[in-house]
Amino acid sequence: MNWVLALASAALLILTFPRFQLTWLAPVALAPLLYAAARELRPFRRFLLGWAAGTVFWFGVCYWIQYTLAYYGGVGNFVGWLLLFLFAIVKGLHLAVFALLAGILMRRWWAVPAVPALWVAIEATHGSLGFAWLALGNAGIEMGVPLRLAPITGVWGLSFVFMMMATALALAFLRRPRLQLLWLLILPFLAFLPPMPPALRGSETAVLLQPNVSETEQWTPAGVHQEEDELAALTRRSAALAGSHPPAISVWPEIPAPFYYYDDPYYRDLMDNLARSTHAYLLIGDVAHEGDHVFNSATVISPQGVPLSRYDKVNLVPFGEFVPWPFGFANKISTEVGDFSPGSRIVVTPAGAHKIATFICYESVFPNFVRQFANRGAEVLYNISNDGWFGNSAARQQHLTIVRMRAAENRRWILRSTNDGITGAIDPAGRIRGTLPLYTQAASYSGFNYIAEKTFYTRHGDWFPVVCAILTLAALAAGFRLRFFPLGSQVTAGHRRFRERCAQPQQ
Repeated sequence: MNWVLALASAALLILTFPRFQLTWLAPVALAPLLYAAARELRPFRRFLLGWAAGTVFWFGVCYWIQYTLAYYGGVGNFVGWLLLFLFAIVKGLHLAVFALLAGILMRRWWAVPAVPALWVAIEATHGSLGFAWLALGNAGIEMGVPLRLAPITGVWGLSFVFMMMATALALAFLRRPRLQLLWLLILPFLAFLPPMPPALRGSETAVLLQPNVSETEQWTPAGVHQEEDELAALTRRSAALAGSHPPAISVWPEIPAPFYYYDDPYYRDLMDNLARSTHAYLLIGDVAHEGDHVFNSATVISPQGVPLSRYDKVNLVPFGEFVPWPFGFANKISTEVGDFSPGSRIVVTPAGAHKIATFICYESVFPNFVRQFANRGAEVLYNISNDGWFGNSAARQQHLTIVRMRAAENRRWILRSTNDGITGAIDPAGRIRGTLPLYTQAASYSGFNYIAEKTFYTRHGDWFPVVCAILTLAALAAGFRLRFFPLGSQVTAGHRRFRERCAQPQQ
């Protein structure tokens, strides 16, 4: 039964996120695993239960990795599935550690706050330990009341709330004393937090280009210049359609083609002239070379046709932009020769009276990283990406969900330009304000506003996971103390019976 419960949690988590998007499952998805962890007294068995659940979850939610590695990485279907399985096994260790320790905390009267604190403390380590994707709290991007936590705690606060509810549900099935569920009484107070901003129309405008360039095109010099000319013409036409309200900026995404602003004089002149002719700033995805280093970059060009800044992507994608050891037999997804080098600094660009910033593709999964752009003065954020590597999978919608949470955390407009979708505008509450159809060459004329105010999360970053880690250590220390020194000589018989009842799992 415990194995069935663990795998049920994995299935519920998969159903919570795109492609199924049953977000109402988020507050209950982990309850079966917690019930099993509380019943299982053997630590190694709890570890295995969590490991199995974690492996199945990562395999199911990131199934698209197999296609990406097989088709673009050139490893073939079988090796692609094998690498996906190995990936899922490694990522499953996070849930294994969670189940191991949650089994201890579930036996205590403080389980309802302690187990969510443990979850957040572990969940926040994904990015620093190799790969991050969907935090549990991302499921709440359209839940008005829980989302009020995002500008204060980041996505982690939503994860905490969902885990509180899952823990309480598991305790209820374990028939634990109702007093242990009173922690839930703090949840109605979320309604007293400041609401998310209303859906206002943007007073500024931007042209977001979706070029729909083939991922596998075999480029010739003539073909490259023809494609560059066509996209520049599309941008000019889109800017001209604005009439009396011209765009403040035109945005090009990451493009899987050899467009090199710093190395190709023809392309550089074309982009500089495009900025001048549209009388707008121009943001382009670019590949920059410095000696032996190759950077995935974003360049901002002024309306006068002068390059203002270049941001080099800091957080690179394993297998996408570099091949980690010891997987040298797999090809890098990107068509660029050699691995990319990571950038080393945050770049915020003055654009007239305002400041703007860009984060690139996968960097959206790092909330503490993205918020640094806003904290350093960026009044609007741009996310350029090439999600074509995902194929026709749920990864596109998963990625969009993540970007939407970054907007809600920082209360910033995020304008998103991708190669073949999903391109569109996201408002400061994480609402989608229009997108372009997938696999279509088009441009979106999108509204936005500059916003200078900083949220608590923007200013202070990942303070909440740190607090959760401290609470987790304290709760585990108290749990171990009660395990090995369960009763003092002054404890009454009534107290002893109450504590033993709380400590024993339901038979």
